[in-house]
Amino acid sequence: MNANRTWDELAVGDEASTRRVCAANDLYVFAHASGNLNPMHLPGRDEDHDGRDDAVAPSMWVGALVSAVLGNLLPGPGTLYRGQTFRFLSRVHVGDELTIRVRVKEKRAKPCVVLDTSVSLADGTLVADGVAEVDAPVVKLTFPPHEIPELLVERHQQFDRMIAMCRDLEPVPTAVVAPEDKNSLGGAILGFEAGLCVPILIGAKARILDCARQLGADISRLEIVDIEDEHEAAARGVAMVHEGRARAVMKGAIHSDELLEHVVKKDGGLRVGRRISHVFVMDCPGVPHPLIISDAAINIAPDLETKVSIVQNAIDVALSLGMEKPRVGILSAVETVNPAMPSTLDAAVLSKMAERGQIKGGVVDGPLAMDNAIDMEAARTKGITSLVAGRAQVLIAPNIESANMLAKELTFLAHAEGAGLVVGARVPVIMTSRADNDKSRLASCALALLYDYWRREGRPHALLATKAAAE
Repeated sequence: MNANRTWDELAVGDEASTRRVCAANDLYVFAHASGNLNPMHLPGRDEDHDGRDDAVAPSMWVGALVSAVLGNLLPGPGTLYRGQTFRFLSRVHVGDELTIRVRVKEKRAKPCVVLDTSVSLADGTLVADGVAEVDAPVVKLTFPPHEIPELLVERHQQFDRMIAMCRDLEPVPTAVVAPEDKNSLGGAILGFEAGLCVPILIGAKARILDCARQLGADISRLEIVDIEDEHEAAARGVAMVHEGRARAVMKGAIHSDELLEHVVKKDGGLRVGRRISHVFVMDCPGVPHPLIISDAAINIAPDLETKVSIVQNAIDVALSLGMEKPRVGILSAVETVNPAMPSTLDAAVLSKMAERGQIKGGVVDGPLAMDNAIDMEAARTKGITSLVAGRAQVLIAPNIESANMLAKELTFLAHAEGAGLVVGARVPVIMTSRADNDKSRLASCALALLYDYWRREGRPHALLATKAAAE
């Protein structure tokens, strides 16, 4: 139980302090609560392109932290403000750790108390100081620790960072197959304008130009390879990879199976001795890292050998995003091995294969149910001790139905965004959907660029690695 300090109990020199890290969510919440929409105070500003958010926390948000110490610690519950002065001497940014202190300076006529207040950065830099005049509580109160409902307004910060961190990379030449509708051509143009890709448009020139006119887009700087037949366009896109003209392929208004037929063909395709698989990278509000899900689009009922490729492909994508030793949870309905449930047997074998070095680059554990894969309390309740349980960054589903439902549930119920990529081939294949919004299309292009960089350089983008290590 916690207790307040009444006016009678307080003495000059009494003090209390707490710490707080400024999060992007704090700035959104303050903007909603105060109505202050000054763009200087909203996340997403990275003027010097260092991957760090340059938004400045509102000074009155900093001041509100003093109120929290007064109301929670000293004097504590029952305290009411009479007045507060502030001098703001420095600025606070997202990620800064603050120390907030109050100290009793003077006791006046009951119940009035005067306190010195200060807020400083972790290195001791003084952010703000001032004087608070309050009515201290006169009745002793004890109260249990309690939590208020979580409020999440921060959305899709992972994709914003991914896209921002591509700014200093050369855009990847991309063969776009049959960009003959507004969605597919629009996605390629978005990627081009953001500096993520250089599209080579392969398809019926007349239809491509007509779509550009409907979009009001100028594509005069883009190369168009005029091929009427979709199959021939797909074959030409794959051939451009072999010629060194393209380092990625993007799906346009062509069925996925028709494009992948040319990607996986034995003669002239893009196979590299591993099964290809689809990877969703999800940006889920409230999750501090990208969440990777596989395979939701290609392998319908994968056997164990196929699952080995699926896991390795997903780990490779995680590594390209700067995750060192990504934590991979092999999902099933239960977290115990059950011979009557084949997915649990596969999960156990995959875990052992990773332990023996047959799957490389990640920490793999399973079987895990969804709850104890991503929630520490659920894992503790089940008595699971694991480097992965409760902290999974990669989720491998037992089949295409479960993976697809999981990704779509996150999208439509949890308001996540998804970027899709087919990996395991010579180059990444960007698989956008007509239902994808602009952010998802941009993130898919950014994902392909970062994956291409990782494959060529043998390391992730330096800023992504730094960010992942911090998480």
